[in-house]
Amino acid sequence: MSGQIFEYAVLYHPKPRKVGDETVTDPSEILVDVKRVVAHDEKGVAIMAAREIPEEYLNGKLEQVEIAIRPF
Repeated sequence: MSGQIFEYAVLYHPKPRKVGDETVTDPSEILVDVKRVVAHDEKGVAIMAAREIPEEYLNGKLEQVEIAIRPF
């Protein structure tokens, strides 16, 4: 088998923040909408997806970025 179909998306999960006496968590954002690719394994898909993370999320926000991968 030369490849398999995968879907992936890249999400950003903001950290909770204080607003007065309350802790508020903003909703997660889709940074890269669902894409389909052919790859040998999930590791290859993760590399492709990581290359699409917008630059403003690479410094200081990367731990809040999630790469979601689903094989077929």
